[in-house]
Amino acid sequence: MNFEILDIELDKIEADCKITLVIDKNMTHRWISDTDLLTKVGFKAQSEEVVYLASSDTVYAVADSLESDDIRLAVSNALQAIKKSDYKSVKVGLYTKNCPPINARAIAEGILLGTYSFDKYKSKKERSSIQTVKISTEDYNGKIYNIDSTKKAIDEALIIADATNSAKDIVNTTPFDMTPEKLANYAKSLANEIDGLDCFIGDEKFLKKENMGAFLAVAKASSEKPRLIHLSYKPKNAKKRFVFVGKGLTYDSGGLSLKPSEHMVTMKSDKSGASAAIHIIKAAALLELPFEVHSIIGAAENMIGGDAYKPDDVLWARNGKTIEVRNTDAEGRLVLADCLDFAQDLKPDYLVDLATLTGACVVALGEYTSGVMGHDSGLKHSFLKSAKKSGELAGTLQFNRYLKKLLKSSVADISNISTSRYGGALTAGLFLDNFIRDEYKDRWLHLDIAGPAYVEKDWGYNQTGASGAGVRMCVYWLKDFYYQMNNVHKEVK
Repeated sequence: MNFEILDIELDKIEADCKITLVIDKNMTHRWISDTDLLTKVGFKAQSEEVVYLASSDTVYAVADSLESDDIRLAVSNALQAIKKSDYKSVKVGLYTKNCPPINARAIAEGILLGTYSFDKYKSKKERSSIQTVKISTEDYNGKIYNIDSTKKAIDEALIIADATNSAKDIVNTTPFDMTPEKLANYAKSLANEIDGLDCFIGDEKFLKKENMGAFLAVAKASSEKPRLIHLSYKPKNAKKRFVFVGKGLTYDSGGLSLKPSEHMVTMKSDKSGASAAIHIIKAAALLELPFEVHSIIGAAENMIGGDAYKPDDVLWARNGKTIEVRNTDAEGRLVLADCLDFAQDLKPDYLVDLATLTGACVVALGEYTSGVMGHDSGLKHSFLKSAKKSGELAGTLQFNRYLKKLLKSSVADISNISTSRYGGALTAGLFLDNFIRDEYKDRWLHLDIAGPAYVEKDWGYNQTGASGAGVRMCVYWLKDFYYQMNNVHKEVK
């Protein structure tokens, strides 16, 4: 899809169809020209309502407010209403309160995220006919804004939305087509395509050399060998060092603690954290952010076989701690334990892991919200502010000393599951805390993206399947760090 940014009045732009956002129930602003007809067809200007008027080649979509995510959703809904039309081009103006680039970005993100489709395995492809989106820098109040700042915002939106959609592609791809080795090859191809991005792949020999006993145990029964993927972006004079660690279970059967068959469906999504980490660094490199960024991926399959690791086994992790295995379906935390220890050798200023780690997090926060855990309240607060701007839903879950005691083992340093069925998202996070060194505890965030990473129904501007969870909120967080360091307050309102 092509985007054209024009600093002329919206009504002077030629396009096959116009998108008009309705931002109040009185339907009073200057681009609403079909009031009588809207009333006739019963349009009430209610939340998320959309109506397409073929007679005027206009689609009206309600935005609950001028906040960015309401704009994203309204624009996405408008495109959905005309996706089966034969229009080749659409036009839309700006809707903003005091910082036009923010909502210009939201418009572009809403269009690209909302029109994503995954049809790799469909024999019949259904593609939208819309090829061009023309965005006027004119606001609905009649003011025309600077084209350069609007264009820059939209260029950034295209990078972020493309990274998110690429992450969806990886997660939606089947286990047969996205094994650990194929995921590693994908990461290498990105590094070859993007200036400044480097990639190192560690095979099972490397993992043995690094004493990653927990990671290796998870992968032991699979014919597909594990891979450690290390992507790095090191611009000159980098201001900070960020390290993202992603859980990359390209398939999870549960191991010998076998999942019920209905729970195995969608387990291709267990690589969502890995996909997010890969595409966060992709966006950071393309945005040329002035930070050193690393992405560490533990890619493996958790399968069954005569050589599978077993409940009752005791594993040696890279940091020297021993882990009693009481459930082989609590495998992601084992892979992350070794990868997090490896990541800390890079001496990060900030360390973030992303994982579809627990169903308990979905119970706690619902399907659409990621859980944010860590020790530093200020760090969690700053991350949540950025997540909100990105449109991703996130909520904090608080660690406490009592849950930590539930991970004790009588035969090893720690058990891989809690002795209680309650608080499973937190006890999983507290398990990982055992592999965070003291000097990094206040610099670490654990993101459990199990809820929104893969949902089997459409929601908001997300389609059935993968949502690219984690990409946008982490990239927005990186951008906010940059703006705050440079006192660019207008961009972070």
